[in-house]
Amino acid sequence: MTSDASSQIQRAAALLRAGEVVAFPTETVYGLGADALNPAAVAKVFAAKDRPADHPLIVHLPLNADLSMWAREVPPVAEKLALAFWPGPLTLILPRQKRIPEIVTGGQDTVGLRVPDHPLARQLLAAFAGGIAAPSANRFGRISPTTAEHVRLELGDRIAMILDGGPCAVGIESTIVDVSRRTPRILRPGAITSRDIEDVAGVPIGLGPGAGDETEIPRVSGSLPGHYAPRTPLVLVAAAQMRDELNARLAQGLDLAVLGRQAQRVVDGRIHWQRALSDPAGYAHDLYAHLRALDALCVDLIVIEALPEEAAWLAVRDRLSRAACGSGADEEP
Repeated sequence: MTSDASSQIQRAAALLRAGEVVAFPTETVYGLGADALNPAAVAKVFAAKDRPADHPLIVHLPLNADLSMWAREVPPVAEKLALAFWPGPLTLILPRQKRIPEIVTGGQDTVGLRVPDHPLARQLLAAFAGGIAAPSANRFGRISPTTAEHVRLELGDRIAMILDGGPCAVGIESTIVDVSRRTPRILRPGAITSRDIEDVAGVPIGLGPGAGDETEIPRVSGSLPGHYAPRTPLVLVAAAQMRDELNARLAQGLDLAVLGRQAQRVVDGRIHWQRALSDPAGYAHDLYAHLRALDALCVDLIVIEALPEEAAWLAVRDRLSRAACGSGADEEP
């Protein structure tokens, strides 16, 4: 680590200890962090994002943190998953210790915990020597940031510091697995898939709320119908219908931006066509940057080619379906 990077990390850790809010990189997206045990500091995160008070945050922990300080129970399946995937893009929902402020958990009896796999995040957590409560570093419901510049554009005048760690390697948020109840379930898909988790856990993993669950499913970050959304209206269109859809929209006099996995199919000066990578990991890595770039064009409509129904595309399908629900709003949801 360079002396400049070291000094930046020490400054960021000092700001966190002073109750300030710091944006920092993770392998998934940039987080907006505060001392997880300081309710007043965490309240600044909600204020900076315009985030609803009942929406829980994920607590980011240093490597080899004592989970018993944060969770009342750590079942064997959680221990297996933590050993296999931490540091990495996996969040575990566990019964919370009472010392965790309710503002962090949205008033719930569970808490989301993860150990990020980004060198600056890990160094920051080690220097801070505590838990950092951190949602994505953007206005609530909007497109998540994958570069420091994205954070500056949205929140630069609202927070104490942005720790620049370059572009995020994964590009979409962590997989969230609820291990607080009898049946482990994925509550938010991510780069770590259900098959990855089942191979380690040795038990079937559910997806979303299941029938007959003994307790109410925990609320988790990024699970609202409208999320990850540009301000420009956005629609998803099957590849086979793309040409007809674009021609119909052009006939309405609209200027369009397209994100497709194919070469441009309709040649018209009113269309800006962005070609995405064809593999799920590459598509996910670029997704939010593409959405931000298309949103900045100030066109009338963003049209996105619908993705395959294969399991490998689940996480990015999830993000795009929520973005389509939340797009076009003038105010934060």
